Amino acid sequence: MLAKPEPPEGSATSEIAAGLNARYGGLAPQDIIRVAVENEFAGAVGAVSSFGADSAVLLHMLAEVDPTVPVVFLDTGQHFGETLAYRDALAVDFGLRDLRVIHPDETALAAVDPDGMLHMTDTDTCCAVRKVEPMARAVAPFRAWFTGRKRFQAATRNGLQPFEPVGPRIRINPLAAWGTAELAAYMREKALRENPLVAYGYLSIGCFPCTQPVAAGADARSGRWAGQAKTECGIHLSGLEQSLTDASL
Repeated sequence: MLAKPEPPEGSATSEIAAGLNARYGGLAPQDIIRVAVENEFAGAVGAVSSFGADSAVLLHMLAEVDPTVPVVFLDTGQHFGETLAYRDALAVDFGLRDLRVIHPDETALAAVDPDGMLHMTDTDTCCAVRKVEPMARAVAPFRAWFTGRKRFQAATRNGLQPFEPVGPRIRINPLAAWGTAELAAYMREKALRENPLVAYGYLSIGCFPCTQPVAAGADARSGRWAGQAKTECGIHLSGLEQSLTDASL
């Protein structure tokens, strides 16, 4: 049995990401997925999905390339029931063979959020224990992982590249350049199931206490942590990188 390749050190990862963007950054999303799964990270790549508003697009593309690629879902304990049902339905629709449901560490959760109400006073710590730490554990086995992030979703994602260095690993964003028109067209063409919350104006779907419908004309993530300066939960920011490089992982 071949040994799993070790991820490169952080400094080298930036160079690797730059090289991957130069070679493959202009490819169609399906081709970026294929080259990552079959060539660059064969046997060492996974995907992370929120099973949110447009998650079906990436998951359908991935399943067409290889439905055995692991798909990670972070069950924070505070998801909408509709999201959990949608997760299970898409897994069946696409024949996903390795859906991994990851939960927060029970000891850490009991210490900082024993009554499940931390989101009312400290959203950053709530996200750290319910999302960032579990995410770091979830992607630790991989050399790279896919996300469904796009540049149009928020100002913080304007410069999003298809390949990004995160600690010693590579995060792959095949849909980075796609907009709402491309996503809608793909959903229609492939007749993909839509998260039922979209019909009620939820265009970016996270935990139910911190998610609300988006106002007309507002960016897709404006319904997340509305009224706060917070725009990201942290799994795409430096906190995850620090967790990924922690010696305990």
